[in-house]
Amino acid sequence: MNVHRLLRKFVVKTQRFVSQRIVFVMTFLFCVGATLTMLNVWHLSQDLVESQALQNAEHSAYNLKQARTLYSDEVIGRIKAVPGVFPAHNYETIIGGVPLPATFLIELGDRISADQQDSLVRLYSDFPFPWREATGGPKDEFEREALEELRKNPQKHFYRVEQFKNQLALRYAEADIMNASCVACHNRHPDTPKNDWQVGDVRGIVEIVQPLNRVIGQTRTNLASLLGLLVVLFLFGLSGLVLALKRLNNNSKILELRVDERTKELQQTNEQLTVEQQKANNLLLNILPQTIAQQLKDGSEHIADGFTEVTILFADIVGFTQLSENYSPKNLVSLLNEIFSAFDSLSEHYDLEKIKTIGDAYMVATGLPEPRTDHAVAIAEMALAMKRELTRINKKNGIHIALRIGINSGPVVAGVIGTKKFIYDLWGDAVNTASRMESHGVPESIQVTEETYQLLKDDYLFEARGSIEIKGKGAMNTYFLLDRKPTVSL
Repeated sequence: MNVHRLLRKFVVKTQRFVSQRIVFVMTFLFCVGATLTMLNVWHLSQDLVESQALQNAEHSAYNLKQARTLYSDEVIGRIKAVPGVFPAHNYETIIGGVPLPATFLIELGDRISADQQDSLVRLYSDFPFPWREATGGPKDEFEREALEELRKNPQKHFYRVEQFKNQLALRYAEADIMNASCVACHNRHPDTPKNDWQVGDVRGIVEIVQPLNRVIGQTRTNLASLLGLLVVLFLFGLSGLVLALKRLNNNSKILELRVDERTKELQQTNEQLTVEQQKANNLLLNILPQTIAQQLKDGSEHIADGFTEVTILFADIVGFTQLSENYSPKNLVSLLNEIFSAFDSLSEHYDLEKIKTIGDAYMVATGLPEPRTDHAVAIAEMALAMKRELTRINKKNGIHIALRIGINSGPVVAGVIGTKKFIYDLWGDAVNTASRMESHGVPESIQVTEETYQLLKDDYLFEARGSIEIKGKGAMNTYFLLDRKPTVSL
């Protein structure tokens, strides 16, 4: 009852707090969430704007270089064979003059800059020709840093976002590399400021300026629209929440009653679940050893272990087939259940591990999953007790059926197989040999191998059977276990 009362108080207090503070809490959470969202979106948009501007600048620089290369190869290369036509920097004042490749690139950049007033395309060098000394060298700190960095790493690019002509812009610089077709021309020109150019030298910088103010302004407009949409959605949600809270207040008493009912049902369910869980555990322990069952519950998927000292017993009911002809199916199953239930009690008494029953055959082992030094003795006692128990059952039911028992000792591999129906089983030559001891045995006898005999000979009475042919094994010396020696006590 105390638990019910505390739970009811907690529900009522929680409901009251939620109803009184929910609008404030939701508004606060919305403001925090909206702020974080807008900041994150702003940073993402800034990164996207910068990334797009950088990509555009790279493409523009590439296109400019390709245009100059095409002009140099396909125009200048062809006019050399045309009399009266030649390249010159002052081609406008010369009859038959055409622009040099560098002049072509410079004027192309000037035209692009003129058409796109906010943008700038410029080629500059720290070794400009005399006619370009006023405009062809670096003009500010960015251009000087770009020259210095790109001389060290000509294959990279140099860029920075900064204020340029009173607006935010991306300034991009890329090295202009001296190629083989230009080295001779530059070194031999009478006005050249440098006559030791080599292929691969950085002869200048291609600079592209991409203004960002317009794009950033558009981004801010979009962010404002997004924020407005979030506010509208929040107001709609808050209105619905207020209506829901009113209804929640009206249903508070009903909720308290339901909490009591559900609590009682939950207690009953938990009790029933505990009972069913115990049944499931007991059922699992009926088919698996406790340690193996625990491994399965702990999540082990593959359970297999090797055991070096194990004794295995196979027993078969002789004459059971003939007996089944005189019994009804119901009575036959009842008799078989009586026999195997007695064997199960013996197995539990001697702390053995029942492996399985197949038809009228019974298999039990010990020395696993927990090793034990007296494994052979425990199985021997089990075998002798099984014979005594069957004698009692025969006398009780007025029947005569016999056991044929085979025992062997040795190493085995044990593990769990199956996914829906678990089976704990054994594998190995020792298991096969124990089965052969039973199938090649004699009714009402307990046949053991040499390995088991050596473990038991000091404490038990045996009759040597001698050498017999065992399928798959060849000749084997076997023994019949008769009883404990009189001096042995367990």
